[in-house]
Amino acid sequence: MAKLIKNSLTNLALVPLAAEPIFHIAKFPVTNTMLNAWLATIFFIIVAFIASRRTSLVPKGIHNFFEAIVDGLLDQAEKVTGSKSKAKLFFPLCATIFLFVLVSNWMGLIPGTGTLGLWQLVHGEAELIPLFRPATSDLNLTLAIAAFSVIITHVAGVKALGVSEYFSKFFNFRGIWRAFRKGPMAVMVACIEFFVGLLEVIGEFAKTLSLSLRLFGNVFAGEILIGVMMSLISFVVPIPFIFLEILVGVIQATVFSMLVLVYLTVATSSHGHDDDASPQHA
Repeated sequence: MAKLIKNSLTNLALVPLAAEPIFHIAKFPVTNTMLNAWLATIFFIIVAFIASRRTSLVPKGIHNFFEAIVDGLLDQAEKVTGSKSKAKLFFPLCATIFLFVLVSNWMGLIPGTGTLGLWQLVHGEAELIPLFRPATSDLNLTLAIAAFSVIITHVAGVKALGVSEYFSKFFNFRGIWRAFRKGPMAVMVACIEFFVGLLEVIGEFAKTLSLSLRLFGNVFAGEILIGVMMSLISFVVPIPFIFLEILVGVIQATVFSMLVLVYLTVATSSHGHDDDASPQHA
């Protein structure tokens, strides 16, 4: 009995780094974090269905709540971009990321998440495989969202500035060519700017890694913390840590979405390499 209790506490406290597969569709593994992501998606589909069924021009009841959330998020986006048009343009993507990450973080605090599952033999020992885990505790998901967001920033930048001007931020060949007409000092400055642009290329990969690892690390660490506290004392003591994780979920969702919004704003703003640029660009 003592050994069984010890094994149970160990399984609660030690959270595996990788998501565990629950079943397979053909050869495709369906993991417990994927199930949580699907539940979050179904939740938003239901919310969208309810929100779209407003019959009156003046919102009533729960539609007031939905409109308050949208207005609040749009106001925050406008403060970051400094432009109402850009805020409306980037709002759907950034608000979707914020709400999805927030709900995914909070779903990890629902009773049963991480504790209800199937017992399986792993290396000759019984191990609990939870049916559900927070979707954002899977590095695959956070990396996919981060990579998609960074790619969208480049697409938006090309659309706003054009291919030549946008990519001159990274490969400023045009600046070097024009510097030959201005003397050796201008050529030296243009060469320095060219190598700085190469650092910008590395920075784009760093953006993806920092976005994904920050979210994954905080959620995964919170999952371990709650598991350890629940394994030690199941009543009362874990409550402050649960409230802490609620706050962390809000902070991480806000940081992720706001950084994506900042990246989009910077990508669609002229970087002014050309001396003959318009006064507005300057």
